[in-house]
Amino acid sequence: QLQLVESGGGLVQPGGSLRLSCAASGFTLDYYAIGWFRQAPGKEREGVSCVSASGGSKEYLDSVKGRFTISRDNTKNTVDLQMNSLKPEDTAIYYCAAAPLMTTVQTMCAGQFIGSWGQGTQVTVSS
Repeated sequence: QLQLVESGGGLVQPGGSLRLSCAASGFTLDYYAIGWFRQAPGKEREGVSCVSASGGSKEYLDSVKGRFTISRDNTKNTVDLQMNSLKPEDTAIYYCAAAPLMTTVQTMCAGQFIGSWGQGTQVTVSS
């Protein structure tokens, strides 16, 4: 089974930045689309950003466009989410996920064809 491990969460003040990292264990990420999802208390999980296996296609939730950037480094077997200008409404547990190679970023960020999930990392934006 694919194992994904997130890191980089924490407490940050509004306007601050965090960088989340998703690392794979026991397999290479090269053949998977990877996405970042989040779930706030009392809300459904939503797709934040997704990147294709090649890295050529990316998708972002409207509310994070211009603030978050997804990137993948297949040599390090990681996919990062750089989060800038953080807002209190970004507070959530953030999960990374993997989907099969041919999954489009739009489909993946809609929550379809997800094969594996990480355990999540808490991001809290508060003064």
